[in-house]
Amino acid sequence: YVPLPDEPHPTPRTIRRALLAWLALVLAEPRPGLLRLQFLAPVVGDLRARQLSVPTGCVLIFGIAWCSIRWLGLRSTRGLLALGGTWLALMLLFEIGLGRWVPGYPWTRILSDYDPRRGGLLSLGMLVLAFSPRIAARLRGIRP
Repeated sequence: YVPLPDEPHPTPRTIRRALLAWLALVLAEPRPGLLRLQFLAPVVGDLRARQLSVPTGCVLIFGIAWCSIRWLGLRSTRGLLALGGTWLALMLLFEIGLGRWVPGYPWTRILSDYDPRRGGLLSLGMLVLAFSPRIAARLRGIRP
């Protein structure tokens, strides 16, 4: 969580909780990915399987935001958007780093997942990630 101007500085507790919620996102995401590789990709192809996994990932992201938003204790719109932006930055670093250095995907393959012109829908998932804290807060009745 990075504070924006006129936003109170986050407490160490808030930072820990924001990182723990992000860690829950990281731990939840591989399961659908493994199922996609094992069962869906052989049937519909790799690109289509990756496209179909984006809605599942969005549901997981929003579910974790929904469950953790009160626990995180953020109340302001700026704080919630900063949290989403922080989750987005961390997830991009994690996913791109993981894809690049574990299976060794080339940059073109990694970036194609984010390019709608090439069939990649992961940019949509990243938008959901960025705005999920704000949306979850609003739907849970947390008003700035």
